[in-house]
Amino acid sequence: MDFNHKTVLLDETLEFLNIDGVYVDGTAGGAGLSSRIASLISEKGRLVCIDQDPDAIMVCQDRLKEFSNVNIVHNNFSNIDDVVHNLGINKVDGIVLDLGVSSYQLDATERGFSYNKDAYLDMRMSKSGMSAFDVVNFLDVSELKNIIFRYGEERFATRIAQKIADKRLHGTINTTTELAEIVKSAIPCSARRSGGHPAKRTFQAIRIYVNRELENLEVGLDKSFELLKSGGRLVVITFHSLEDRIVKERMMNWSRGCTCPSDFPVCVCGNKPKAKVIHKKAIMPSKEELERNNRSRSAKLRVCEKII
Repeated sequence: MDFNHKTVLLDETLEFLNIDGVYVDGTAGGAGLSSRIASLISEKGRLVCIDQDPDAIMVCQDRLKEFSNVNIVHNNFSNIDDVVHNLGINKVDGIVLDLGVSSYQLDATERGFSYNKDAYLDMRMSKSGMSAFDVVNFLDVSELKNIIFRYGEERFATRIAQKIADKRLHGTINTTTELAEIVKSAIPCSARRSGGHPAKRTFQAIRIYVNRELENLEVGLDKSFELLKSGGRLVVITFHSLEDRIVKERMMNWSRGCTCPSDFPVCVCGNKPKAKVIHKKAIMPSKEELERNNRSRSAKLRVCEKII
């Protein structure tokens, strides 16, 4: 299996993690980052690799087989607490979540993630549960519109949802290229001249919905923070604004402390900061990395350290 995925912001992630102890890679993918972490931790250290994609798990097992202090678990990072505790680990020194679709998933035609390749509508990272085919063919038009607008931030969501509903009257929509053409036909010609492929936002929306990406992120962030030791760090790499907004707000809330109104002379809530944000602004890929890997262009890294 050719699971090639260029790890984005690799050096920055390793620097912020301060490798020395017990770590969790919650989205291990092709083990690019996990391999580096495993090579840096001491014999007394430990690394837990989690991924919901069974293909990724097989690759991790192969690429990390030389490391005796690595555990590989097939699961979603929203269950990170159960995974870690079942391994007899109470707290960890660092956690990294590299979100989004891997290059392997995008490039593997049969996975049905790409609007550029003709394939069955799938988009399931875990290869189980509801697929994109189910969403496109069986949800009512109002729910489709809400999904495309909320998760794709697509201003033509109503038109796209109605076009899909109209097409379904004549038979099921089976493939990625069928869906891409329907979306394209719903968007005015003037709006297609900029912003990339006209189906990009709709495909993103359906993928996010199918995989419950934002719900899992919210749950996974809170559980990850609770698992950290005092001084432990959480590093998160996002690839679109919806993810980044959630991560930014979570880290700000953890670092905020007092929630009393500004006109109170003294604090009465007693809330203290639980974390400090290590870098105020999101870290972006360097010019050199962008030249090496064009898919890193939308990546943003945020990091915080637990202080309680």
